[in-house]
Amino acid sequence: TAMDKAGFGNCSNERECENVCPKGISIRNIARLNREYLRAAVMGD
Repeated sequence: TAMDKAGFGNCSNERECENVCPKGISIRNIARLNREYLRAAVMGD
């Protein structure tokens, strides 16, 4: 993925992704997007 190529990787429970996010995206939005992605992957939508 683009995140892996940029060396960003996935966010862990330590929230380090929020601190280094170049766009300043909050951990709440990252978590919401991850939930939506997982739901779509499971439901096939």
